[in-house]
Amino acid sequence: MNASELDKQAALRQLPGVDRLLATNEAAALAADYGHTLLVAALRAVLAERRAAILAGQAVPPAGDDLMAAAAAWLAGYLVPTLQGVINATGVIVHTNLGRAPLSAAAQAAIQQAAAGYSSLEYDLPAGARGSRSVHAAQLLCRLTGAEAALAVNNNAAAVLLMLTALCRGQEVIISRGQLVEIGGGFRVPDVMAQSGARLVEVGTTNRTHLRDYAQAINERTGAILVAHHSNFRIVGFTSEPSLAELAELAHQHDVPLLYDQGSGALLDTAAYGLAGEPTVPAGIAAGADVVAFSGDKLLGGPQAGLLCGREALLARIRQHPLARAVRADKLCLAGLSATLAHYLRAEAPATVPVWQMIARPGADIGATAQDWAEQLQGAGIPAGVQPGESAVGGGSLPGSTLPTTLLAIESVAVDALATRLRVGEPPVVARVAGDRLLVDPRTVLPGQEQLLLDALIAAITAG
Repeated sequence: MNASELDKQAALRQLPGVDRLLATNEAAALAADYGHTLLVAALRAVLAERRAAILAGQAVPPAGDDLMAAAAAWLAGYLVPTLQGVINATGVIVHTNLGRAPLSAAAQAAIQQAAAGYSSLEYDLPAGARGSRSVHAAQLLCRLTGAEAALAVNNNAAAVLLMLTALCRGQEVIISRGQLVEIGGGFRVPDVMAQSGARLVEVGTTNRTHLRDYAQAINERTGAILVAHHSNFRIVGFTSEPSLAELAELAHQHDVPLLYDQGSGALLDTAAYGLAGEPTVPAGIAAGADVVAFSGDKLLGGPQAGLLCGREALLARIRQHPLARAVRADKLCLAGLSATLAHYLRAEAPATVPVWQMIARPGADIGATAQDWAEQLQGAGIPAGVQPGESAVGGGSLPGSTLPTTLLAIESVAVDALATRLRVGEPPVVARVAGDRLLVDPRTVLPGQEQLLLDALIAAITAG
């Protein structure tokens, strides 16, 4: 055995055992925070790493000097959650990858109340007997949309699948070729149709579908006509498709239901805020759609949910289908959803629902905020400025429609590394990168996050 191997063996012998480390004051403090079992796992892990380093001939600190510090770091990293709160500085309001819609204060409070104790989730308080969770939020949805009945499930993909399965299994469903959409995560209308047990019947062409195309496809096997709103793309140029009201009249002439996947959950007129016009859920009901499906966490601005509104006879069949239980909404969703819907009934959504607060935020206010941030960074010795830009609604809503904004701009020769440091910092910050500039949009930075954002920017920039 040569001298090098002898040195390695000597270093290995100097490593303390787990029992010896557990007897230290540092171990007692860590055990109080993390528990004995997890601490033992951490000590075994760091000792194994130290042995491997010694055998590889790497230089290591004297035995025991930093093993407890390494164990503390191991424990902290072991319990770091993968789902973390982030500061959204991208300017994308309904950012699917960042959790879509932030909730109003009232919705947060309602969820907290439902989570903290017991609730009347499936209990009829006046009757003193078992009730149904399907009633929660349903009445509010009916009042807002004009529908006879409503149901909440866990997301809109589930809502569409449940609607088709309960109403159209074993039958044909007619849809325009221009509406065979795919949304984020690979959700495709043809695939959902197949999974539901309904048979897809395509009519028209990609850019033009006429009322007669639908009429010619209706037969004794037709279960429904389905309309899927172009929520995440636009077809422009030589295009044509029947209105929802025209399709409703045709469907009802042949005694088949008109099903409408509206998607975005808009209850307010987006055109009033400088955006392209988005069809609203109440307008779909008024036009004659028999069932409308839409999301709760897009333009509605509530928790993740899939919402179904329409005729009571059809909603009853949907509620009674076995799949309805598999995709039902939980108590936290129903609590947050009810509080969000109440904002609309009080006509206060633009002032209280964060999605609409961001959409309605005046450009002058955003500009003043960006300028103030730039001046604060300049005061810290960081070259920063402002520039005009665009915010996006996001979430598969209003494709191509943007809102003017003012961006905080920071030049960096290593801008990608800067963006990475921000994302892995505390708190994580997600911003835009364009060329050699890091761009921060104040529109999507929530109240109370401003100083956290500036501190994170200064820390990330000085660290580089």
